[in-house]
Amino acid sequence: MVFYFTSNISGEEYTIYVGEDKYENEDLIKHGWPEDVWFHVDKVSSAHVYLRLKKEQTIDDIPAEVLSDCAQLVKANSIQGNKMNNVQIVYTPWANLKKTGDMADGQVGFFKQKDVKLTHVDKRINETINRLNKTKIEKHPDFRQEKEDRMRLERNEQKMRLNEQRLKEKEEIRRKKEEKEMRSYNKMFDESEMTSNQDGNDSDDFM
Repeated sequence: MVFYFTSNISGEEYTIYVGEDKYENEDLIKHGWPEDVWFHVDKVSSAHVYLRLKKEQTIDDIPAEVLSDCAQLVKANSIQGNKMNNVQIVYTPWANLKKTGDMADGQVGFFKQKDVKLTHVDKRINETINRLNKTKIEKHPDFRQEKEDRMRLERNEQKMRLNEQRLKEKEEIRRKKEEKEMRSYNKMFDESEMTSNQDGNDSDDFM
């Protein structure tokens, strides 16, 4: 089971989701999306919380209010971290999560440490947790199928863009050809290059 939350505090709607246990976390690690950002309490056991960004947004584009929502949610979903003040929350793009065969379920590393960020939480803010809990929805998603559907949609969109580009290129070639033919046509009838019988001595004079 996965728990979905909605953050509207920044003026835009963002989806935050949390796996119920380590098995859902494994699926999320394997089948996350490029727009997903992973959150975890640093050095303390906690749930894996994911934020789905908008397309073309990066981790640096997360609104401060949404970042705070994610940090509060991951702290609240840590048995130990929820009781602590002044905790650090680690977060990184989903694509930076590294999983090797010797790791336990739910355990991850990172490909690039420089892409890992930290945010500080002084204490639990109950108003934030209560607001997010009011949006909570439970689902049983098929992450593999969701990712395959998304990839299929992106491939179709890419094909449409390529077809549109080819049509534009063909239209541009046709337009340039017509312009060239028109210039040639106009040149043939340019008055400056035409002659008449007044330009020579072809008169019908009689002796």
